[in-house]
Amino acid sequence: MAMKIRLARGGSKKRPHYSIVAADARMPRDGRFIEKLGTYNPLLPKNSEERVKMDIERIQAWLDKGAQPTDRVSRMLEAAGVLAKKDRANLKKGTPGKKATDRAEERAAKAAAATEAANAPAEEAAAEE
Repeated sequence: MAMKIRLARGGSKKRPHYSIVAADARMPRDGRFIEKLGTYNPLLPKNSEERVKMDIERIQAWLDKGAQPTDRVSRMLEAAGVLAKKDRANLKKGTPGKKATDRAEERAAKAAAATEAANAPAEEAAAEE
């Protein structure tokens, strides 16, 4: 049985509240779970202690049994110091697309032409004097 430590969504529409649960990987997100391990309230400020509450001992016990945390839960566990920090690199996510780079090149060319045009009359006036 593949075990996951994941978030189960609760709360009303536009007011999410999550439970951190240990569940069978085949069960639905908000479905049957084995044990509730904590809560997560994304509406609270990031520096609030009430935002993420976890039972670290029980989570460690489930990790020792082979449960795999989801990406979001593993980030929370890394912040709490339970798991070692993983290197995550999505290098292409921040790079602009082809059209955006073309527009940036056109803007740079126009700006260079404008600065040259502004500097040229000043140089001619200085040469005449």
